[in-house]
Amino acid sequence: MHIDQSVTPLPIDLASAGVRDIAAGLRAGDFTSVQLTAAYLQRIAEISEGGPRLNSVRAINDAALSDAAERDAERASGFADLGPLHGVPILLKDNIDVAGMPTTGGSLALERSRPRADSPVAAALRRAGVVLLGKTNLTEFANYMTTGMANGYSSLGGQVLNPYDASLTTSGSSAGSGSAAATALAAATVGTETFGSILSPALANSLVGVKPTVGLVSRTGIIPISGTQDTAGPMTRWVYDAAALLTAMTGIDPEDPATAANPLVGTDFLAALSPTALSGARLGFVADAGDEVYTRSLALLQSRGATLVPVTVPESLTPRFLSFELRRDLNAYLARIHSTPAVGAATDGQARTLAEIIDFNERHADVALKYGQKLLIESQEIDLDDPGTASHYAQVRATSVNESRTIVDRILEENGIDAIVSNSTTVHLGARACYPSVVVPAGYLSAGRKPAGLLFLGTAWSEAKLLALAYDFEQAAGAWRSPEEMNPSLFRRG
Repeated sequence: MHIDQSVTPLPIDLASAGVRDIAAGLRAGDFTSVQLTAAYLQRIAEISEGGPRLNSVRAINDAALSDAAERDAERASGFADLGPLHGVPILLKDNIDVAGMPTTGGSLALERSRPRADSPVAAALRRAGVVLLGKTNLTEFANYMTTGMANGYSSLGGQVLNPYDASLTTSGSSAGSGSAAATALAAATVGTETFGSILSPALANSLVGVKPTVGLVSRTGIIPISGTQDTAGPMTRWVYDAAALLTAMTGIDPEDPATAANPLVGTDFLAALSPTALSGARLGFVADAGDEVYTRSLALLQSRGATLVPVTVPESLTPRFLSFELRRDLNAYLARIHSTPAVGAATDGQARTLAEIIDFNERHADVALKYGQKLLIESQEIDLDDPGTASHYAQVRATSVNESRTIVDRILEENGIDAIVSNSTTVHLGARACYPSVVVPAGYLSAGRKPAGLLFLGTAWSEAKLLALAYDFEQAAGAWRSPEEMNPSLFRRG
């Protein structure tokens, strides 16, 4: 099949176009999926690899253009439209398995580690008609390699930059997904979170980020930190786009027990969006009088008909337990990858256990250990086969999760509220509880134009309600601005 890879000027502005705009253009025949994919590849070359060199994209899927051509052929032949994502290019974080591409976690030790198949998340997106454009950079091992590592840095991918201000952190481990989504290097991106790694980079990069209830989205085929708190989720410029992605990603996976009780399978989150969702809603808010954007956001919520109730959110004092789970869960992921290697996959010499990763890094310390590997070593030294260690881990885990869930549910129930609103202070509470959060752009600070966002936290399986509230706020606020507009000096050419 001959594919014309020339870049055709498109009748939409990709810097701001959302999934709804792109889907409408594809349906109307204004452009093809191949033309769209080629345009995004050009943006990656100009913005991620050249120009400001944001370094947000680690690898391109060699099959992206041919996959786009297949989507165009389906549309031309009258193939049933697969929905709003059909033919739309998406980037995935490089800890999510995509057949034909290495899944590295940003580590030199896994540079050639190729999965034998798509992860369930990637497979679900393909079924929705998505073109998997490539992989985004990330903080190495999802920012659980060591302490003191710069957000967005990995030994394999280098340093990701924040397009709104290159001197600011990209925050969280989904740094490349955040930077790439902000600069429209794809229509949208997918990130992962354990302890703030979707929500924090969404805040830092002026994005909509959805951290789902753990169990809404399969974690199989994703390099793990914690089988308790890990989840994948959308990172987009618009709430509509996040709802479309989450609809496609939601499912039950026999290999992931957390999804067995998922009550939202088949939910169309787009149908839940409403421009009047705030009218009559009761929202608990965490006070922060020093945040100018947050203060305006609270006023806007009230103007939209929401009742605001002041609430206090205590910080959990329970020790974190992630180091107890990393060795167990990472070794299980690697064993699954290597149990039936893909034909011709270049897996020889690649680490197959956490111990081998640590050993590889020590032998290549000059390039692999700029910041060290304290957390990897700490995790390797924990033996869950020891009864005493296993008992202590189970107690700490149960206390952390149950305490956090009790805090959230008690605040919701005692105050009769639909969700808790903050500017960022509930990020870690929601992660510990394994509960959903949605962050939406709220504006930019007057000093330095730093992005600010509004965060909605709810109880388990409340994604539809949170997305509806966020959509109403987004439509009323009209806050989002592109990095090119807010930080023009970074993108100036010539």
